[in-house]
Amino acid sequence: MVKLKGFFQNAKANKLETRGTRYQYSDFLVKIGTVTVGQSGRGISVEVDYCPCAVPGDCWNLILEFMQSFMGNHAPSVPPVFGAKHDAMYSPADTMVQYMELLNKIRKQQVTVAGIR
Repeated sequence: MVKLKGFFQNAKANKLETRGTRYQYSDFLVKIGTVTVGQSGRGISVEVDYCPCAVPGDCWNLILEFMQSFMGNHAPSVPPVFGAKHDAMYSPADTMVQYMELLNKIRKQQVTVAGIR
Protein backbone atom coordinates (compact mmCIF):
# COMPACT_ATOMS: atom_id res chain seq x y z
CA MET A 1 0.00 0.00 0.00
CA VAL A 2 2.86 2.37 0.77
CA LYS A 3 4.17 2.03 -2.81
CA LEU A 4 0.73 2.86 -4.26
CA LYS A 5 0.31 5.95 -2.09
CA GLY A 6 1.99 8.20 -4.70
CA PHE A 7 -0.54 7.25 -7.39
CA PHE A 8 -3.69 8.11 -5.50
CA GLN A 9 -5.00 11.43 -4.27
CA ASN A 10 -7.34 12.23 -1.45
CA ALA A 11 -10.90 12.51 -2.83
CA LYS A 12 -11.45 15.70 -0.85
CA ALA A 13 -8.71 17.49 -2.82
CA ASN A 14 -10.47 16.63 -6.11
CA LYS A 15 -13.78 18.16 -5.07
CA LEU A 16 -14.97 20.67 -7.67
CA GLU A 17 -17.19 23.48 -6.49
CA THR A 18 -18.57 26.72 -7.85
CA ARG A 19 -19.65 29.54 -5.55
CA GLY A 20 -20.58 33.07 -6.36
CA THR A 21 -23.01 35.93 -6.35
CA ARG A 22 -26.41 36.32 -7.92
CA TYR A 23 -27.40 39.60 -9.58
CA GLN A 24 -30.69 40.71 -11.07
CA TYR A 25 -30.75 43.40 -13.73
CA SER A 26 -34.23 44.09 -15.08
CA ASP A 27 -35.42 40.78 -16.59
CA PHE A 28 -31.97 39.14 -16.52
CA LEU A 29 -30.60 36.94 -13.78
CA VAL A 30 -26.80 36.69 -13.73
CA LYS A 31 -24.83 34.30 -11.55
CA ILE A 32 -21.06 34.75 -11.47
CA GLY A 33 -19.02 32.19 -9.59
CA THR A 34 -15.52 30.96 -8.97
CA VAL A 35 -14.80 27.32 -9.76
CA THR A 36 -12.45 25.79 -7.21
CA VAL A 37 -10.69 22.45 -6.92
CA GLY A 38 -9.89 21.91 -3.28
CA GLN A 39 -8.59 25.29 -2.13
CA SER A 40 -7.32 26.65 -5.47
CA GLY A 41 -9.34 28.58 -8.04
CA ARG A 42 -9.55 27.03 -11.51
CA GLY A 43 -12.00 29.21 -13.42
CA ILE A 44 -15.03 31.46 -13.51
CA SER A 45 -18.58 30.45 -14.33
CA VAL A 46 -21.14 32.89 -15.73
CA GLU A 47 -24.79 31.89 -15.91
CA VAL A 48 -27.27 34.22 -17.62
CA ASP A 49 -31.01 33.67 -17.55
CA TYR A 50 -33.65 35.76 -19.31
CA CYS A 51 -36.57 35.23 -16.94
CA PRO A 52 -39.58 36.04 -19.19
CA CYS A 53 -38.64 33.38 -21.78
CA ALA A 54 -38.46 29.64 -21.12
CA VAL A 55 -37.33 28.62 -24.63
CA PRO A 56 -33.61 29.46 -25.05
CA GLY A 57 -33.74 29.40 -28.86
CA ASP A 58 -36.35 32.16 -28.90
CA CYS A 59 -34.32 34.65 -26.85
CA TRP A 60 -30.71 33.68 -27.65
CA ASN A 61 -29.97 36.90 -29.60
CA LEU A 62 -31.16 39.01 -26.68
CA ILE A 63 -29.10 37.00 -24.16
CA LEU A 64 -26.05 37.21 -26.44
CA GLU A 65 -26.35 40.99 -26.76
CA PHE A 66 -26.67 41.31 -22.98
CA MET A 67 -23.63 39.08 -22.35
CA GLN A 68 -21.53 41.00 -24.86
CA SER A 69 -22.26 44.21 -22.94
CA PHE A 70 -20.20 42.99 -19.96
CA MET A 71 -18.11 40.11 -21.36
CA GLY A 72 -17.07 41.64 -24.68
CA ASN A 73 -15.76 39.10 -27.18
CA HIS A 74 -15.59 36.39 -24.47
CA ALA A 75 -19.34 35.77 -24.77
CA PRO A 76 -20.18 32.54 -26.60
CA SER A 77 -21.09 33.13 -30.23
CA VAL A 78 -23.29 30.05 -30.52
CA PRO A 79 -25.88 28.89 -28.02
CA PRO A 80 -25.14 25.85 -25.87
CA VAL A 81 -26.62 22.72 -27.42
CA PHE A 82 -29.23 20.87 -25.39
CA GLY A 83 -29.45 17.85 -27.66
CA ALA A 84 -32.80 17.77 -29.39
CA LYS A 85 -34.25 20.33 -26.96
CA HIS A 86 -33.12 23.48 -28.81
CA ASP A 87 -36.68 24.76 -29.23
CA ALA A 88 -38.12 23.08 -26.14
CA MET A 89 -38.84 24.45 -22.68
CA TYR A 90 -35.77 24.95 -20.52
CA SER A 91 -35.78 23.13 -17.18
CA PRO A 92 -33.56 23.09 -14.07
CA ALA A 93 -32.26 19.71 -15.23
CA ASP A 94 -30.72 21.47 -18.25
CA THR A 95 -28.84 23.82 -15.92
CA MET A 96 -27.58 20.83 -13.96
CA VAL A 97 -26.30 19.17 -17.15
CA GLN A 98 -24.52 22.38 -18.18
CA TYR A 99 -22.77 22.64 -14.80
CA MET A 100 -21.74 18.98 -15.01
CA GLU A 101 -20.26 19.57 -18.48
CA LEU A 102 -18.39 22.68 -17.27
CA LEU A 103 -16.96 20.94 -14.20
CA ASN A 104 -15.96 17.85 -16.20
CA LYS A 105 -14.18 20.10 -18.72
CA ILE A 106 -12.27 21.80 -15.91
CA ARG A 107 -11.49 18.41 -14.32
CA LYS A 108 -10.02 17.15 -17.62
CA GLN A 109 -7.87 20.29 -17.94
CA GLN A 110 -6.57 19.69 -14.42
CA VAL A 111 -5.63 16.09 -15.26
CA THR A 112 -3.84 17.19 -18.43
CA VAL A 113 -1.87 19.87 -16.57
CA ALA A 114 -1.03 17.45 -13.75
CA GLY A 115 0.23 14.90 -16.30
CA ILE A 116 2.69 17.39 -17.80
CA ARG A 117 4.45 18.17 -14.50
